[in-house]
Amino acid sequence: MPKRALIIIDVQNDYFPGGKWPLVDMESAATKAAKLMERARSTGDLVIHVRHEFPSADAPFFTPGSEGAKLHATVREVEGEPVVLKHHVNSFRETDLKSILDQHGIEELVICGAMSHMCVDAGVRAASDLGYKCIVVHDASATRDQQFEGKVVPADEVHAAFMAALEFGYARLLSTEEYLAAEANK
Repeated sequence: MPKRALIIIDVQNDYFPGGKWPLVDMESAATKAAKLMERARSTGDLVIHVRHEFPSADAPFFTPGSEGAKLHATVREVEGEPVVLKHHVNSFRETDLKSILDQHGIEELVICGAMSHMCVDAGVRAASDLGYKCIVVHDASATRDQQFEGKVVPADEVHAAFMAALEFGYARLLSTEEYLAAEANK
C-alpha cells in the first residue's frame, strides 16, 4: 500500500463567516476535512496543513500575521504535523511541501480545502504533474461565487466545473463518506 498524506489547503479564518473572504459552505467543508484529519491521524498517515499569506499588509485577505490568516480551529495542527506557509496559489511553488513529502516517502495524496477553483486546483495539478497519485475529497473543499464578463457564476457551479476537470485528468474524486467507507473496508 502506498504511503499517503492528507493535505489540507488553506482552511483559514478569513474564509469563514465574519472573515474577510467568506466561502459558500465553508463550515461544512471544514467539518468534513476534520473527519479526514481524524482518520489520517488514527491510521498514521501524514497530515500536512497548508496556510496562505499574501506578502503585503494591504492584501484583500490572509494578511500576514492576522487572525484571518491563521488556521481555523476545526483543522488546527497538532505537535509534529507540518504547516507549509505559501505565498502563491500553488502549494508547491517556493515551499518545502515536496521535500516534506519526499522525506516521508509519500506516494499518494488526499487533498481538500479551499478554494476549489484556485489553490486546491493548482495544488492537485502540480502534485499530479510531480507523479503523486491524487484523491480529492470534493465535499471537504469549498469556493465562492465568481464573476466573468458581468455574469455571476454561483459557487456550486464553479466547484462542479473545477472538480469535473480534476477528475477528468488529475485525480480520483470522492465524497467524505465514500472516502471514509473505502478506508474502513481496507
